[in-house]
Amino acid sequence: MVAMTKDRVTRVQPAVDREDPVAANQTIFAGAMVFLNAAGFAVKGSTALGLKPRGIAVKQAVNGAVAGDERVRSQPGEVRVANSSAADAITRADIGASAFCVDDQTVAKTNGGNTRSVAGEIVNVDDVGVWIKFGL
Repeated sequence: MVAMTKDRVTRVQPAVDREDPVAANQTIFAGAMVFLNAAGFAVKGSTALGLKPRGIAVKQAVNGAVAGDERVRSQPGEVRVANSSAADAITRADIGASAFCVDDQTVAKTNGGNTRSVAGEIVNVDDVGVWIKFGL
């Protein structure tokens, strides 16, 4: 295929909600970043490696001792989350780079010495927080 020489219609698939089984002993609050762990169960965002971004929790999910007894619905998309502080704070110069998960509502500029999972691509920074492509 060659480069375009005129306008064209490019189809875009809108993001759709997802529903996943929750890991054992997890409380995921509405508005929290939701990830999948290595076993494929939903967990709230935390400083950990190997987590895969899924979406923002639509409502709270509380699961007991058995993984999968509860499910959480999440929405992928461009979302605003809290910015880290000090040397790990994300700035406009970081747009296009990866943001790393600190907790269920916070992202940072670095991987914290290889202890954090990628949350998503930084798309904007404002006075309130950081906008990232999350779960896409």
